[in-house]
Amino acid sequence: MTSLTAPAPVAATGPTASPQVFGPRIIIGLVGVLLAVLVSGLNEMVTKVALADIRGALAIGYDEGTWLVACYTATSVAAMAFAPWCAVTFSLRRFTLWAISLFTLLGVLCPFAPNYESLLLLRTLQGLAGGALPPMLMTVALRFLPANVKLYGLAGYALTATFGPGLGTPLAGLWTEYVGWQWTFWQIIAPCLIAMVAVAYGLPRDPLRLERFKSFNWRGVLLGFPAICMLVIGILQGNRLDWFESNLICGLLGGGLLLLVLFLTGEWSQPIPFFKMQMLGIRNLSFALLTLAGVLVVLQAVIIIPSGYLAQVQGYRPVQTAPIMLLAALPQLIALPLVAALCNFRWVDCRWVLGIGLSMLALSCVGGSQLTSAWIRDDFYVLQWLQIFGQPMAVLPLLMLSTGSINPMEGPFASAWFNTVKGLSAVIATGVIEALTTARLHFHSTMLVDRLGNSPLAEHDSAGLAHRLHEQAVVLTSSDLYLCMAGIAVTLILLIFWLPTRIFPPRAPT
Repeated sequence: MTSLTAPAPVAATGPTASPQVFGPRIIIGLVGVLLAVLVSGLNEMVTKVALADIRGALAIGYDEGTWLVACYTATSVAAMAFAPWCAVTFSLRRFTLWAISLFTLLGVLCPFAPNYESLLLLRTLQGLAGGALPPMLMTVALRFLPANVKLYGLAGYALTATFGPGLGTPLAGLWTEYVGWQWTFWQIIAPCLIAMVAVAYGLPRDPLRLERFKSFNWRGVLLGFPAICMLVIGILQGNRLDWFESNLICGLLGGGLLLLVLFLTGEWSQPIPFFKMQMLGIRNLSFALLTLAGVLVVLQAVIIIPSGYLAQVQGYRPVQTAPIMLLAALPQLIALPLVAALCNFRWVDCRWVLGIGLSMLALSCVGGSQLTSAWIRDDFYVLQWLQIFGQPMAVLPLLMLSTGSINPMEGPFASAWFNTVKGLSAVIATGVIEALTTARLHFHSTMLVDRLGNSPLAEHDSAGLAHRLHEQAVVLTSSDLYLCMAGIAVTLILLIFWLPTRIFPPRAPT
């Protein structure tokens, strides 16, 4: 049994500045970083949901639009892997401010792009700046927060997985329906300016450590950055290009995997690595990373499935789907602190909290599998109620387990691992859901047509009949996806009995 304050070796990348006294300034700095990270995630979600309106306004085709999403996500995930090293080298405060500034500037410029190529470049660079922000939040929480409130800082980080994604659809509907598509990009301006002021005031002024460039791992960057980008693009474009039937997808996935293996192999012997491979020997960290991947697949699905069903079967626009997403998202502002308070009791085993949270997600998915073509928005509300506490109870214990035996000085390493796995898992979740949706949609469409056969109905109103067949195929596919997500949640529950060890909440040394 271990505690969040258990000793761990001091990381080579640890900051040398004197410890900062926890107080209002640190809290303001943490809130500023949290705001910037939430805005970064919202920017990606909102532009993805509103992509059809953006394409229409800029006269961009569907295929070109998918590259806007893929390139932004690729550089964003890649940046998560290397941002912690940059934060130590250039100082946490200075690097965070530069990342927010660049992210905001590029967002302002996107609607003014003169052509598609310019917009693609701006979005790719903006993804790089936005992806550098999430690791900063975990680093700040691990480094500056005292033991007794550390879980509340991690709860703030958990908002990026539970609260932020649920706001994507409502905000996309707001901007496209009532304001203007440009605000899908410009929504970041005001919150980012507030975040910059908070970060500039609240975070300490650490010294530059440019001497670290003498031992800079150039080989790791040249292998790791393109590896992650190739894998992300390959996964996001795979379903559209029919996966391994495409030479491009085969090249991206095959080449990306090869480069990733070479990168991780080299990291093992690096004196100052980007990823400390030895940390995977920490049992709870490995379990948390593995479980996080599965949880993110489920969380992504419970957003995509109802949105897709309501759009295709009931003809809902994003603004009409918004209440469902808000019902699960907004209560997270209360649910996460409550879950953090629960896990902060020494007599509470966070593994049981995790198991209950996963059970609530599984129950929600089993309920969703009962949907029919008569379901409307109101029928999903019960499922969302289960997720209000199911989501934070499935995420926060993973943060507690993953940081349980890590010294604050190892925060950059933990941040690199957790955020990169989180980013890649979200991409994999999208690819898996899209592939399953396509496969099951084709299966059910074929089965329905075969059952219809040469029925006299087929001779009348063929267009209307085809539409009804498609709707029914979507219903059956949505049901299958819900059952699949329930199966993933149950599998993760079973792992709890095998892999993780008991972690006690953090306490200041006495």
